[in-house]
Amino acid sequence: MAIPPLVDPVAELTDAERTRTARHRVLAGFGELAQRRLAAAHVAVVGAGGLGSPVVLALAAAGVGTITVVDDDRVEASNLQRQVMHRVSDVGAAKVDSAVRIAADLSPTTRVVPVQERVTPDNATALLAGAHVVIDGTDTFQTREAVAAACEELGVPLVWGVVQEFHAQVTVFWSAPPAGRTPVRLADLYPPDAGREAPSCAQVGVLGALCLQVGALMSTEAVKLLTGVGEPLLGRVLVIDALRGRTDEVPLRPAEATTDAAPAAAMQQRASAPAVQPASAIPHLSPAETLAAQRAGAVLLDVREPFETERGVIPGSTLLPLGDVLADPSQVEAPTVVVVCQVGMRAQRAAAALRAAGVEASVLDGGIDAWNRDIAAVDA
Repeated sequence: MAIPPLVDPVAELTDAERTRTARHRVLAGFGELAQRRLAAAHVAVVGAGGLGSPVVLALAAAGVGTITVVDDDRVEASNLQRQVMHRVSDVGAAKVDSAVRIAADLSPTTRVVPVQERVTPDNATALLAGAHVVIDGTDTFQTREAVAAACEELGVPLVWGVVQEFHAQVTVFWSAPPAGRTPVRLADLYPPDAGREAPSCAQVGVLGALCLQVGALMSTEAVKLLTGVGEPLLGRVLVIDALRGRTDEVPLRPAEATTDAAPAAAMQQRASAPAVQPASAIPHLSPAETLAAQRAGAVLLDVREPFETERGVIPGSTLLPLGDVLADPSQVEAPTVVVVCQVGMRAQRAAAALRAAGVEASVLDGGIDAWNRDIAAVDA
């Protein structure tokens, strides 16, 4: 079901903008009226990284009038694999500066408001006030909660997406939707603090191309909301499994309205990428306990990638990257294993797969970082 457009149109487009957006204006059901609404729209994009980059590109190209980009970070070389708004020459520069440059290159009529500031619960509402739609492309759950709370207070729709490894989710949260539509909030998908233990992409990686796909989907949701064209993902979560080339849809209802045998927490589980077995179900050993286990005959299985292990390993470790372990856990024939990675997240996944295959697997709590701090430093 379509919703009323969020924005009144500008009186007219310039001749140059009519030419630039000609393929939009001939879209059935879209036309020049929707394009004029985009020209009048104000979208706030929080995060100028893997998701924010394609979002800014798409919104500027679409002809959105004003884009506020909020990000306090600077470009690093490791960003360039997925953050397509930035270039090698931008390394060390503020990420919001890339947004200003790229929008000007694509759409001279689009105004980018760069805000080089970290979003917090104290400033989120002020930073996002005035936007017709907010798009969250941040990478920490604490920031996501602050953005969601501000959008709920302001009553504006929040286009939300998350990418990790080869998996993604996209949806729309809105605390004050039009009459006849049920409000849906972040807490309906992820109860408070539920996502705080999620690993970062620096820990488990992310497929760069998937960021572009999800950013494009989030931009499309914003365009639909602004123009009133199409049916937004309010009350639905789009779930993407890039490895299998599969996209599914999961219904999302308010948590307080869920009374059947599939509560909101269960729907969250269905909407998530393949879950890591809860930490409480897998033993976590301190570095000292890991050393004792190794001396007692346990195999230390390092599941980091070769470029990581070449920088140093625990003496006597067996090296087998996580992908190989997950593909065939039976190749690990040792009865007792302590799994090692950089900080512990990948080890958790490997240990879960090994335990399912009958191996007594535990995890080095804190990974190599903890080992280097507590054991290697003492030996040195």
